[in-house]
This record gives sequence, C-alpha cells and structure tokens, in this order.
Amino acid sequence: MAATRPTMKDVAAEAGVSTMTVSRVVNGDSAVAPRTAARVEAAVRKLGYQRDDVARQLRRTHQLSQIIGLLVDDVTDPFMAAVASAAEDVARQRGSIMLIGSSRADPRREREVIAAFTARRVDGLILTPAAGSHRFLRPAQAQGTKIVCVDRAAPGLDVDAVVVDNFGAVRAAVAQLVTHGHRRIGYLGDTPKIWTFGERRRGYLAALRAAGIAADPALVRDGVRTGPEAAAAVTGMLALPDPPTALLAGNELLAFGALTTAPGDLAFVAFDDFALAARLTPPVTVIAQDPVALATSAAHLLFARIHGDVSPPRTVVMPTRLIRRGSGELPGPFAA
Repeated sequence: MAATRPTMKDVAAEAGVSTMTVSRVVNGDSAVAPRTAARVEAAVRKLGYQRDDVARQLRRTHQLSQIIGLLVDDVTDPFMAAVASAAEDVARQRGSIMLIGSSRADPRREREVIAAFTARRVDGLILTPAAGSHRFLRPAQAQGTKIVCVDRAAPGLDVDAVVVDNFGAVRAAVAQLVTHGHRRIGYLGDTPKIWTFGERRRGYLAALRAAGIAADPALVRDGVRTGPEAAAAVTGMLALPDPPTALLAGNELLAFGALTTAPGDLAFVAFDDFALAARLTPPVTVIAQDPVALATSAAHLLFARIHGDVSPPRTVVMPTRLIRRGSGELPGPFAA
C-alpha cells in the first residue's frame, strides 16, 4: 500500500504547533519566533513534507498556475521535437514550466493526456491535434483554459492556429514534377483524417487535375506512418505494370523509409527538410517549413490569450520553401 503524503496537519502535530503556524513557516513568514520556526522546519524534514502548489492555486483561483501543456503527435519525431523545444523555450522565458505529451495519433490517448494536463490546472494548451473532432475541449475552454493549435487545425474547435499552407506547397511541388516530364507521380501520406495530411493529399490531387492527369489510386498510399511502411509502399508501387517515375513523401519519416527502397532515377520530393537531404545522391528536393517559427508563434499567441487577449481566434499561415536540390528535378519520360 502506498504511503500517505504528509500533510500540514501532520507537521503541526509533530512540531506541537497550529497548522496556521506551519503555513506561516513554509511560506516564509518572518513573524514566527525563531525557536518555533526551527521546530516546524525539523518536523518538515523528518516527515518529508512538501508544499502542494497546485492545492494553493485551487484556493486562490484568481492566480495563474504558470504551467503550460504541450501535446504533439510524437515527441520522438524530429519535427515535433523541434516544436516542443521551441515552445518550451518561450514558456521558460515567460516564467512558466511546460508539461509535454504525445498522442501517437490516438484520439483516446490524446483525451487522456489532455485530461491529465487540465487536472493540473494548466493555464493553456498548445495542441497538435489528432484526427477527429475536438469539441470535447469546449468545457475546458469555458473554464478558462486557453488553447492554440500548432501545425494542424482542430475541426470543431474555434481557437487560434499556426500552420503552413500544406495544400499550396504540395500543389506547387507536384506541378514542378509535371513540368519535368512526370505523369506517373506517387504519393505517400498518413491518414487524410489528420488535417495536415488531408491538405497535402488535396494539394497533390489538385496539381494532377490542373495538369489533366487522372489520379491512379494505386499510386496514392494513405495511412502510412513509419519508415518500414513507407518502404513497403514504395516497393509495391514499383512492382506495378506501370510504376511511378516520381514520388512525393508526406513527411521526413516517410521520406527516410521511401529512400531505402527508391531507385536513384526516381524523381523524389519530401515534405520537411532533414539533416542528410543535401548529402544524398542525388540531393533531395524538399518542401521546408520552420518548426521553431511555428512553435514560437503558437506559444506567443497562447501567452497573449492567457494575459487577456480576447480578439477573435485567428489562423496564422507561415511560409514554406521548395528547396530544389536535384532529386525533384530529374527528367521524366515526357520531358521536353
């Protein structure tokens, strides 16, 4: 059976004083007689008593907890790790600590982590939403918890969001592949129920339509989350009677997996830059976004809300860059 956490009453009984006296000592009140304060401090050390700052906040609801919650898809993902680090830096500068969790794209896990955060009276949440509706957060909003989404919008939730133009970025990248003579262009992405991947898939299909190319379902692989799954998907595409001559990978993790299988003459574009992209042969053309700028903007928006900004929720769209390194410029069968 777990030991009971010592309370202020326990300390008072051990020191032979009132709980009010214990409260004054642990809160640094110099009006307590030195000998009495010494007895209380000795009892605190003996019992291992620790002041419960969350309980104090529950009694003083007009004060902020100075705790922020950050929930991303997977904190081990390099992109999400950069988001977490940048957001934590802003929180530290603002005198707050940050609790960090991962949803792993599981809506149930997402709810569990958010419930744990709100139970600790976080002042606000920075959220990279999983798939599905987020109306369940409305009660927390009504109770004063501020929420800002980063990287993805949250359907059913009217809050600030900091995102990039996923649709436009992918549409432009696929259009470039078309101009280099490619008409069989594959796509790898996670479930389109996740907002970012829904937008990227939509951009891919829009570029094909604009070029008069019929989308081939065999070249569109959704629900791909890991490197090995991406490698298997590419292997399957290459085994088709009419395989792709170009491929767009929906993020850097899928790019890593795809590149373990993709032949050197397959034109290739990855969404997200990564450390080795410029050193591979050929160097990898990427759609680059800035996770630090995304997270920093989201954190500043959140603190503005916490400190009284009541303007209408807004969506901030950050820029992307198509960095042409060579793989996305390989000529296709219809090159002029």
